[in-house]
Amino acid sequence: MSSAISTAPTTAAAALALGRDQLLAQQHPDGFWRGELETNVTMDAEDLLLREFLGARDPAKLASAARWIRSRQREDGTWSNFYGGPANLSTTVEAYVALRLAGDPPEAAHMRAAADFVRDAGGVERARVFTHIWLALFGLWPWELVPALPPELVLLPRWVPLNPYDFACWARQTIVALTVVWAHRPVRSLALSIDELRTGVVVRPSAGSAAGRMLLGLDRALHAYERRPVSAVRRAALARAERWIVRRQEADGSWGGIQPPWVYSLIALHLQGYSLEHPVMRRGLEGIEGFIVEEEGTRRLEACQSPVWDTALSVVALRDAGTPADDPALVRAADWLLEEQVFAPGDWSLARPRLAPGGWAFEFANDNYPDVDDTAEVALALSRVSHPEPDRVRDAIARATEWTLGMQSSSGGWGAFDADNTRALCRALPFCDFGEVIDPPSADVTAHALELLAQQDRADETASRRGLEWLSAEQEPDGSWFGRWGVNYVYGTGAALPALVAVGVSPEDLRVRRAVRWLEEHQAPDGGWGEDPRSYDDPGRWAGRGPSTASQTAWALIGLHAAGRAASPAAGRGVRWLVETQQPDGSWDEPEFTGTGFPGDYYINYHLYRQMFPVMALGRCLQEQR
Repeated sequence: MSSAISTAPTTAAAALALGRDQLLAQQHPDGFWRGELETNVTMDAEDLLLREFLGARDPAKLASAARWIRSRQREDGTWSNFYGGPANLSTTVEAYVALRLAGDPPEAAHMRAAADFVRDAGGVERARVFTHIWLALFGLWPWELVPALPPELVLLPRWVPLNPYDFACWARQTIVALTVVWAHRPVRSLALSIDELRTGVVVRPSAGSAAGRMLLGLDRALHAYERRPVSAVRRAALARAERWIVRRQEADGSWGGIQPPWVYSLIALHLQGYSLEHPVMRRGLEGIEGFIVEEEGTRRLEACQSPVWDTALSVVALRDAGTPADDPALVRAADWLLEEQVFAPGDWSLARPRLAPGGWAFEFANDNYPDVDDTAEVALALSRVSHPEPDRVRDAIARATEWTLGMQSSSGGWGAFDADNTRALCRALPFCDFGEVIDPPSADVTAHALELLAQQDRADETASRRGLEWLSAEQEPDGSWFGRWGVNYVYGTGAALPALVAVGVSPEDLRVRRAVRWLEEHQAPDGGWGEDPRSYDDPGRWAGRGPSTASQTAWALIGLHAAGRAASPAAGRGVRWLVETQQPDGSWDEPEFTGTGFPGDYYINYHLYRQMFPVMALGRCLQEQR
């Protein structure tokens, strides 16, 4: 028994049992797990604006969504992009406009407070491009001041820079739809003004790099072209974009299972003449209702849903907690996961045309965009279930492993959705101020891919060695790793350590020891670990620092366990923190956002992270006692 945990072994064991039972209780009868994916109120504001634009206003939905938006407003009148974060100008503008749409008068105290902040922060003039687009749709912002995005972009061959496939899948789907919107530049009149949000100072885009200055010049040229586009080329471009959009609608009516391309695709097709009764439009609007959370008279929209991810991680956590491999709950989960494997080629196959499909997506329906992260975690989860059809499971894992190998980028690392999606020029476009728009390899995805290869006894193969070299080179000077899909250095480090050890790196290796030292140095005085999302913008102040959270404490413990430090004093304090902060029902409270959509811009509170990861960490740290 480890000395670090022996001070309260039964308490830790009891916490693990409670946490395990709470996680089991959240399984859906069909076998999957799905926690809410909470983001910020721009989702709700844009849903209301979408319905207004399409002529599908529903007074009851408008009122309940407005109640939710008001409930998220802070005392200073602003809205943030994550819990405890700073006020965000664009989010506040969009929330304000949505509330004006719902009938809130600008003279109301909460509206005056929001407007005061907007003006003090530079006014609506300094909002992001997406916010300006929503305003332009209703004549509240001039289209002339929106960066150009002509539909002719879809005609560019793949070898030409800035073609659609240079962008990450989430940006690609959004941008293709917005090229159609840009070509039409519609205006739907609203019976309201937002002059109270203006400063009168027009903000002109600027760029510090040569590439940025070149693209600003291109933007000016494209605006000039828009005054007299070549009609035959424009018609061909719009027709191709329309076909491209329609072909990528998923079975649940979404586009990519995520909000941005979904709403803009509906607007684009409507502008192309699709009525609300057209099957594509009807499926799209009905599908949104499946992403709605209604609670206590409010209505909020999930930007995405994560059942595959949640199910894979829940299976791993339950196995770590000692749940038998043949437990009926795990077999049901495996059955559900096996049915979700993607056997159709998607956009990823353009870069890897000879690679057989076999991955998993994040969502219920997203056959066009499976990803390496989910695929690795699902395969790892399936490998730990004793299934009555073992050959079926082995075949699924083998196919997933080959697909993962084929998705390795030329650098040796793995991105999430595409291989070698690294053209950084895309980031310099004046249009692209809404977050990451390419999908380069990341430490966390690469780590999960390496864990899968090691589990399949392929750690000695060239692909694994190259992946290890890439991951090693990405280690920060202080010993941590950057976390692309979770906040942030705690996540990256907690993912990298198990991968290094899995592929054969000794716990005494300098890379491991430096990472352990970083984790120990960033443990909070209360024994937990936490990191604020502002670490993406200001790592010097925020890296590894923030209120302790259940998920981030678990990530650190998982890393320490992999490094052979589960018996260390730091791990013991972390375990005690989880025990002491557990709720009576076996859950943990975590209002903080520890998931990442776009570093620096968009964050997520995965409501199951607070359950899956602590169970996983406690299970691993207590394994020596069983």
